[in-house]
Amino acid sequence: MEQRWWDALLDVKDPEIPTVSIVEMGMVYQIKQTGQCLEVEVMPTFMGCPALEIIRKQVEERLLEEEGVKEVHVRFITDPSWTSDRITPTGREKLKAFGIAPPPLSHDERIFPIPACPYCQAEDGVIENLFGPTACRAIYYCKRCQQPFEGMKRI
Repeated sequence: MEQRWWDALLDVKDPEIPTVSIVEMGMVYQIKQTGQCLEVEVMPTFMGCPALEIIRKQVEERLLEEEGVKEVHVRFITDPSWTSDRITPTGREKLKAFGIAPPPLSHDERIFPIPACPYCQAEDGVIENLFGPTACRAIYYCKRCQQPFEGMKRI
């Protein structure tokens, strides 16, 4: 029965990247059901993310649409903390399709790995600015296709 809650949360998109869900981003840690009440534990990608209250509201609204659900509590947790390795393969593909390079996986041993270009997949980019439009992204430049691109930082 729990799977239907996870499936429902596929409809809750990351407010900053509307093509990928919070499930695909690996932000949903667990869902507990007690009677007609659901408790959803969500791991923020960054503490202080301005989108957290939007996510809370969207999770509550979406799950309250499900039959038999009368109450939803969303709790943001930091233990365990979210890591970029939690992004699902589908989430990584959706990030690329949106034009954001997914972060390299943690087995990449470089200190600050440059993600592959989401346009041409070249791996010879450079960092243009560590501070992108949000705390979890940076701006890169691809030497091959000469396109600037956003990439998620590995956390």
